[in-house]
Amino acid sequence: MSASDYSRAHKLAQKTFRQDVSAGKFPYLQVLDELLTFSETAGEQDLGLIEIPIDRIAGTKTAGRTRAFSSDFMPLLEGGTEFATKWSALYDSHIEEGIREPVIACEFMNSYYIIEGNKRVSVLKYSGAVNVLGYVTRYLPVQNGTREVRVYYEFTEFFRSTGINTVYFTKPGSFHDLCRLVGKEFGAPWSDDDRMLFTSSFLYFTQAYNDRGGARLPITAGDAFLVYLNVYGYAGLADKSRETIRKELVPLWNDLEALSEETKVNVVLQPEKEPEPSVIDRLVRAVPQAAGSAVEASPIRRLVPSSVLTVGFIYYKTAETSSWTYSHDLGRLYLEENLKGRVKIRVYDGVMTDEECLTAIETAIADGCTVIFTTSPRFLGPSIKAGMKQPQIYLLNCSLNSYSGHLRTYYGRLYEAKFLVGMLAGILTDTDRIGYVADFPVFGTPASINAFALGVKMVNPSARVHLAWTSMKDFDRADMFGDVPVSHICGSDSIAPKNESRLYGLYDARDKKGAVLAASIWHWGKFYQRILLTILNGGWNRTTFLPAGRKPGMGGSINYWWGISSGMIDMIVSKTVPERTRTLIELVRRQIENGEFRIFSGDLIDQEGTLRDSGSGVLTPEEIIRMDWLAQNVIGHIPAEDELAEAAIPMVRIQGIYSDRDGLF
Repeated sequence: MSASDYSRAHKLAQKTFRQDVSAGKFPYLQVLDELLTFSETAGEQDLGLIEIPIDRIAGTKTAGRTRAFSSDFMPLLEGGTEFATKWSALYDSHIEEGIREPVIACEFMNSYYIIEGNKRVSVLKYSGAVNVLGYVTRYLPVQNGTREVRVYYEFTEFFRSTGINTVYFTKPGSFHDLCRLVGKEFGAPWSDDDRMLFTSSFLYFTQAYNDRGGARLPITAGDAFLVYLNVYGYAGLADKSRETIRKELVPLWNDLEALSEETKVNVVLQPEKEPEPSVIDRLVRAVPQAAGSAVEASPIRRLVPSSVLTVGFIYYKTAETSSWTYSHDLGRLYLEENLKGRVKIRVYDGVMTDEECLTAIETAIADGCTVIFTTSPRFLGPSIKAGMKQPQIYLLNCSLNSYSGHLRTYYGRLYEAKFLVGMLAGILTDTDRIGYVADFPVFGTPASINAFALGVKMVNPSARVHLAWTSMKDFDRADMFGDVPVSHICGSDSIAPKNESRLYGLYDARDKKGAVLAASIWHWGKFYQRILLTILNGGWNRTTFLPAGRKPGMGGSINYWWGISSGMIDMIVSKTVPERTRTLIELVRRQIENGEFRIFSGDLIDQEGTLRDSGSGVLTPEEIIRMDWLAQNVIGHIPAEDELAEAAIPMVRIQGIYSDRDGLF
């Protein structure tokens, strides 16, 4: 029997060899010694006796037996050789009593290289084994800041606390996300039961993922696992069958296929000009149609809007208790006035958790809503889940830098208005010290801070912007800037009716009444009206903003990110401001609106004195959205998670911008 098995293993080796040669790949085992000649190491660690995942074994430490095996450790030498005889005998021993003698190996960048035991690995791979025991020495790479090395060092911390080396990722921050999704603190020790439960759960998932063709995707099973957990959760996973997991992967597959692409979010910077519907179109749309009676450009069958759209708004907290929700509710009121007779609006407020959001979406659908706006980034996760389960619904979440092919997202380029407010602050200050109050360190916030600071600098190069964060543990509104003599403060963009503090926008810090001198404003109603008219006029299905060959719902994602030119973002200035100053601000505003002036252009210097330039002289939308640095004239820092108040952490974990994390852009 062993001879016939060697013959089959040999044929597998020849097949792999031919495929590698055809693909221009090295057809033998990788040699760690050769790799290390091109990599600088920072030391070694003795890991002792551990279980080595078979699929992470990449080659050998030295070149001695390299050409005896194909790149997947199958035997290349012909049958009848001494090598073949020893391999066959080892296979027989494995079948009878199992291979118990550990191999000796090195680990580098989470790949393993065998020093002693190549034939053992070959037999075990041929036999379908998952792990092999081995004494392992780890070679540590120099921390050079590259994505691969950052992921690796994150893995070593995860392995130290869990003892798990079967899961791996391609993006920094993923091990932190994994711990959060399984209900653990990163760095906290795992029990034997925790380890066994996770190992078996991830094994079942990996098998189902590979059944579906996951091995052909240029991502790891761990990358796919994070997407899966975000939708279905970790609880109960170990009790699911392989077939159940495989079926649950089906609606996620387009997203998984797109995970490795460079452009994952298609940012729409301007509203598309909507064509006027023809007379025939108006007549057709005036006749109510049954749900699912028309097929759009994508394979998804959406509910065709009748002459009246039922629209649902899902609010975090209420309009009375949240200034953010209040601004969206003003947009809802604008809709009711400007699309009277064409939309019917339902509001679901007081929503605080993911579970409550999912329930609210289900209730909205049951109430007949065909368009649903979830108006907080906190609701991104449940919105994605709902979008997968209800692809016929037009679902939009208010967030930035969010990737999913199952819904669209929207936000505003608030930094454009903040620049103008900064200009005014720089003109009005008589102390050259200006305060800026930020809320959460999330995508878009550093851009607003820096734009404000650049506006100040353009008219007053000697002025400094002092930064305070309402989301920090030690925030004290009565003493935000301590003894710093700030003349003016740029605060919240809006207020809620029941907000304790009536201070918002730009105001004089010494004015007890806090009269608003200027404010950047959200005009959500302009956005909501434009989107609903797009749906009513049949423009939603256009693929104008998608890469060639990709359709909505096919692994693509659209993020509306409109600015002053759309009317979604604007700035108001008090008439108490001198007329000449107001004229100057309006002149620059028009230049921004017309695209004649780019805020993030020229020499952009950060607090460390580093030039932040993409090379073209103008920052790209991606660079602006994912900005994680502060301008040179800003005094303060972006807080880390451990500096934040507990209530702020959920929001920051969803949309937080930290230098050690890669976004999904």
